[in-house]
Amino acid sequence: MAGKSVCTCCPDAEETKAVPLTTADLATTLAPAEQLWSSSRDRAVRLRMEGSGPGSETPATVHQMFLETVERFGDHPALVSKKDGQTVTLTWRQYYEQCCAAAKSFLKLGLERFHGVGILGFNSAEWFISDIGCILAGGLAAGIYTTNSPEACHYVAANCEANVLVVEDQKQLGKILKVKDQLPHLKAIVQYKGELQQKAPFLYTWDEFMKAGEDVPNEQLEAVIGSLRANECCTLIYTSGTTGNPKGVMLSHDNITWTARTVSKIINPNCGEEVLVSYLPLSHVAAQMIDVWCCMSLAGTTHFAQPDALKGSLANTLRETRPTGFLGVPRVWEKMQERMKAVGAKASPLRRRVADWAKSIGLEYGYSVMNGENVVPWGFMLSNSLVFKKVRAALGLDRCKLCCTGAAPITKETLEYFMSLNIPVKELYGMSESSGPHTISINEYRIGSCGKVIPGCKTKLENPDTDGNGEICFWGRHVFMGYLNMPDKTAESLDESGWLHSGDLGKHDEDDFLYITGRIKELIITAGGENIPPVPIEDAVKSEVPIISNAMLIGDKLKFLSMLLTLKCVMDDDGDPTDDLSPEALDFCRQHGVRATKVSEIIANKEPAIYKAIQEGVERVNATSTSNAQKVQKWVILDRDFTVGGGELGPTLKLRRPIVVKMYQERIDEMYAAAPERQ
Repeated sequence: MAGKSVCTCCPDAEETKAVPLTTADLATTLAPAEQLWSSSRDRAVRLRMEGSGPGSETPATVHQMFLETVERFGDHPALVSKKDGQTVTLTWRQYYEQCCAAAKSFLKLGLERFHGVGILGFNSAEWFISDIGCILAGGLAAGIYTTNSPEACHYVAANCEANVLVVEDQKQLGKILKVKDQLPHLKAIVQYKGELQQKAPFLYTWDEFMKAGEDVPNEQLEAVIGSLRANECCTLIYTSGTTGNPKGVMLSHDNITWTARTVSKIINPNCGEEVLVSYLPLSHVAAQMIDVWCCMSLAGTTHFAQPDALKGSLANTLRETRPTGFLGVPRVWEKMQERMKAVGAKASPLRRRVADWAKSIGLEYGYSVMNGENVVPWGFMLSNSLVFKKVRAALGLDRCKLCCTGAAPITKETLEYFMSLNIPVKELYGMSESSGPHTISINEYRIGSCGKVIPGCKTKLENPDTDGNGEICFWGRHVFMGYLNMPDKTAESLDESGWLHSGDLGKHDEDDFLYITGRIKELIITAGGENIPPVPIEDAVKSEVPIISNAMLIGDKLKFLSMLLTLKCVMDDDGDPTDDLSPEALDFCRQHGVRATKVSEIIANKEPAIYKAIQEGVERVNATSTSNAQKVQKWVILDRDFTVGGGELGPTLKLRRPIVVKMYQERIDEMYAAAPERQ
């Protein structure tokens, strides 16, 4: 840099309006690399560069992408938080400066190159600043799920050789203190919310941490930032493994910046317009890619939800912030649907008739738009003003141009429910190993499909069957570097040509939309050798019997299929299931002449009307089966619903099948102890 020596990341006080280093000054350089993959923290990889098109874009580091946004939108709001009832906003320039200050503090606390900074807490400005500050200081940012046990936290911190851990509060700090003595690389712990309840030389409050690096020379941080290379690792995403220990997915700067920029251009070609709500776990790739990186590329504004978002407060945050885009995992959309149905059930008969009429028109219009016909049916404008606009406003989605879902399968019933309200929910598909998205539905979509491959990437279906179902394989700049310290696992996922094998089964339609048809590891192979994907059968049973919350198909290596069922119930403030039936479940009971109000009453009495209704629903699903092997012969209702806290669901509310089988092995054995009744 010519001229006056000013820190690229912390401008002098009198120059707070200027970011002295321009992107033009930053020549993009790559570290030497021969292979497309690596399982070593400090080994670069060869990028999957294309000769033209989106795959040929110039590689960039996280710092370069950040700087571009600050140069163009420095005074635009970046992060909006609620602190003690007050709204606190950071502009893009302030956010950048705080990330650089955090980077200096990490260096001061002894963060070594390619060592981890583990972040354990709910979404917040401090989470974002810790993550990016770590990357600018040459570390590896690693999110840790807040639901993790002390042992699971230890695994991640040890695996990434974390020098610093950033925790939200005393509760999360307690987990780390239990395992601190088993973490030889750990030098400091930072708590970003509340006062420390104990003093120790290695413990810092957020304010103490942010001041710790004030005496680190600007040149020292500049040198580190200048040494960052786009094809080196900067982030670790730990898979929420349903079996065994999680794997540390190594993402390079280029994985993050290329994916964020490519997706952002499709979301909105204009920067500075998007408003998002951050509430899904940032240790999961979907939330991190959208909330942190796409928002950075788009110069958007991120509002932080309250920690109890998934227990009910999310609705208030959405109404307050009115986001322009919203990503919800299937369970979030299902819960919204359940609440809206419960409210609708209490409406007057006239209101219900009007709503049903409007929804039938909304569904007709939704399919017309989806199919590219854009025919506006008679009555749509009236339905829009009487019903749709009011529903969108009540949900806080009146400004929302893009509603998405991903991370787990969603039912057609839920998608059609929202489409009938003129809220098309579009599916995304990808994995941690593809930096998040691989296929997206934005401008073009089909119900039941997770969209088309993102520009610059390729899909290959390996070993397709007669119906065209094959293992989905990915190629592109979004494909990860490898699993940290796991060369064998890396070789299982990436073949010799560098294609990523997803483990998912899928097929394309004539318009190249991708449909997920199962997961190889989830396939139930019966004793008779028939391969059965469980999700379609589970979804069908839930759709036929609205009192059912979760359904899990059993039958691997067994003579017939059976099913574990749970009933819809009220969740307490901690997200744990109570014994009280949910409003929708109560409504189902009333329709069948049953007065029960508790799950335990239905199970204890084997409530005949409810058991008969479930059996009839199962029989209706069985009637659509293509073979006897696909028919559910037995089922059992479990005492409590599945939850994250209970262990049955992962952090993104995905069913952890092997764990559920272990937990309920006795109940499963009972179903198979006697021969099934003939259906």
